[in-house]
Amino acid sequence: MTALPVTMLSLATAAPPHILEQLEVADFARRIYAKPFKRFPKLADVFVNAGIERRHSVRPIEWFDRPHDWSERTQSYLDGAGALFVAAAQKALDRAGIAARDVDTIITVSSTGIATPSLEARASARLGFKPSAARVPVFGLGCAGGVSGLSLGARLARAEPGKIVLVVVVELCTLAFRSDRGDKTDVISTALFGDGAAAAVLRVDHDSDGPRLGAAAEHTWPGTLDIMGWTVDPAGFGVVLKRSLPRFVEQRFAAPARRFIKAAKLMAPRFICHPGGAKVLDAIEGALAMQKGTLRDEREVLRGHGNMSAPSVLFVLDRAMKRGLRGQAVLAALGPGFTASFLALEAAHG
Repeated sequence: MTALPVTMLSLATAAPPHILEQLEVADFARRIYAKPFKRFPKLADVFVNAGIERRHSVRPIEWFDRPHDWSERTQSYLDGAGALFVAAAQKALDRAGIAARDVDTIITVSSTGIATPSLEARASARLGFKPSAARVPVFGLGCAGGVSGLSLGARLARAEPGKIVLVVVVELCTLAFRSDRGDKTDVISTALFGDGAAAAVLRVDHDSDGPRLGAAAEHTWPGTLDIMGWTVDPAGFGVVLKRSLPRFVEQRFAAPARRFIKAAKLMAPRFICHPGGAKVLDAIEGALAMQKGTLRDEREVLRGHGNMSAPSVLFVLDRAMKRGLRGQAVLAALGPGFTASFLALEAAHG
C-alpha cells in the first residue's frame, strides 16, 4: 500500500529580539572565563573559527553577567519560549491559511527547559486552540528534535487523514550559559549557541504543491551516551559536548545515511543538515564525499543564528525553500543518544 502523501502546508521561523554579536560575546567570555583562557589560550580561536557572526537571545548580554539559579532560568525559559512558540506558530498558521481553532494535534519539541503545563497548553488561550486538540510535548531529543519532531508530525498526520498537525520546535540554548563552571565545554558552548523557534503545518493533502514528507528513520550508536546531552544541578542544565564529535561524524555518519537513502529509494537527494558548528559541517561533507562548502545554506544559518539546536535544520530548510528547493532531499540532524535522525522530503517541481 502506498503511503498517504503528507504535505507541509507551511513553514515559519522566529527569533528573539536580543542580538549577540560574536565579537562582543568573545570579549564577554574572556572576562568571565579568565582562568580557562589563561590555561588554554587557544580557546579564543573558537569564537573566530565557529563560523558565527551573531546570534539571537531571549535575554540581553547583561543578563548573563549575573548568576541565575534554576528557578530564574526556568522563568526565563517560560517567558522566552512561550513568546517564540506563539510567534512561530501564528506565522506558520497564517501562511497555511489555517485558524488555530482548526488544528487537531500540536507537537511541541523542546529540550532546553522544563514546562508543566507544557508550552502548547500555555499558548492555547492566546492562539485559540480548541479544547479537543491533542497535545504531544516532546523532550530530550536535543539537536535532532527538528527532524524527529517533523517525522513524528508526519506519522500522526498520516494516521488520521485530513487532520491538521502543528509542529512547533523551540530551543533557548543561551539559558544554559554557566559562568560558575568555566571548563572548555562551557567556553565552546558560549561561542556556539543561540535561541530560536520554527513551526510547520502538516496534513495529508493530494492537491497542495507544498513539500511532501516521506520516509523517516533514526540510528542510535551504542555506547555513545557521553557525546552530547545535559547534566543537571541546582543552578540548571550543564552542557555535555565531546570535542571528538566532528571526528565521530566524519567516521560514522555515512553508513546510516546511505542505508536510509537506499531504504527510502531516493536518487541522489540533496542533504539539508543541522548546522551544529563549522567543524561538524566540514565533517558531514567529508563523510558524504561532498565538495567542501556544499552545505552553504547551513553555513548561512550558522553565521546569522549560531547553533539553535532543534530549530536550526528547519531554518536551513526554510532558506532552501525560499531559494527554490526542488526534487528529493534528506533532512538530517544529530542529537543526544547519540542519534542520527533522517526524513525524506520531495519539493514540488516547476
